[in-house]
Amino acid sequence: MSPEPHTSVTGIVIAVGFAGAMGALMVWMFRVPRPVAAEVARARHALDAARLILVPTTGTAHSQRGVEFACRLAQEQGGEILLLYVIEVPRSLQLDMPLRQADEEARAALETASQVVAMHNLPVRAVVRRAREAGAGIIEAAKEHRADLIVLSIGPRKGAARGWGRTAEALLTRSPVEVIFNKMPE
Repeated sequence: MSPEPHTSVTGIVIAVGFAGAMGALMVWMFRVPRPVAAEVARARHALDAARLILVPTTGTAHSQRGVEFACRLAQEQGGEILLLYVIEVPRSLQLDMPLRQADEEARAALETASQVVAMHNLPVRAVVRRAREAGAGIIEAAKEHRADLIVLSIGPRKGAARGWGRTAEALLTRSPVEVIFNKMPE
């Protein structure tokens, strides 16, 4: 008994469709991407490697803008935000001495910054660190948590005309990772 004519035509159509789909898949799989300069490939890879972004925060408006900036970078990279508040302890006091007001300010600043990160649905960790100088505390945290990038926001009154400040200067000269300075205009 011979098959019905419409069954053979349906089988042929399916076979041709399957062969076409497989051919398109093979063309896509074996296509050679257009050449890119080595410098361009390295620059792309460097930014792709920024998975953990450390963001020092102080609770100020420009500091929150830095958190927002870091979140946008992290979203593109599939990264995580590490919020850091450094309590600068004077040399006349012990590092572990209770500083109730400073601890409250740190908690409030990290809570606000965490809310900014939550709006972006990104993983976030918040850390309070005590140090003699904020720059040294940021550098220690970057090493300890193996940060890939630091985003430091600078207020509108800081800059080349008035000096960068101790924290920015420390990061410029001693940071173990890439640093992005986010300076707000006046």
